[in-house]
Parts: sequence; C-alpha cells; structure tokens
Amino acid sequence: MRKLVSEMHKETLLENIDRIHTTEMGVGRIQRNLGIDDEPVGYCIAKLKKEDSVVKKEGKNYYVEADDCIITINSSSFTIITAHTS
Repeated sequence: MRKLVSEMHKETLLENIDRIHTTEMGVGRIQRNLGIDDEPVGYCIAKLKKEDSVVKKEGKNYYVEADDCIITINSSSFTIITAHTS
C-alpha cells in the first residue's frame, strides 16, 4: 500500500527524533508562542508522536500540525525553529 507523503515526512522525523532540538532563543520563543512552561522540545516531540498529527514539507521546513499548534522544524538540521497556535 502506498504511503501518503505526510506519513513519509512524519516517519522521517520519527526516525530522527533524537536529533530534534532547538536553540537557546528558540526555547523562550516556543514557550511564549504556545503559552507553556514545559520543556519545549519534549512538548513538540509529544505533539509529533500523536497519532493524528500531520506533517507537511514546504521548502526546507517540516510543519507539524497537532491539536491546536503548528511546529516548524528545519528539514536538514532538525532544529525546531518556532511553534505557534493555529
């Protein structure tokens, strides 16, 4: 059975889950944008792992949509650039 492109992108991110990270500035930006006190990388990974999360790729970035947020991850460095509520 053919996989959807979204499923392939999600699989790529899950295969590289140990490489997903953010910058020091990204920590504060993500927490502020999502209104969370949680550690943002773990929070974003939990969103990615949700069964109903959807991953799209546009240009050099992946966009993870889960619940009420969109997470932007660079496709080559696996850096979480930002996240915001939708």
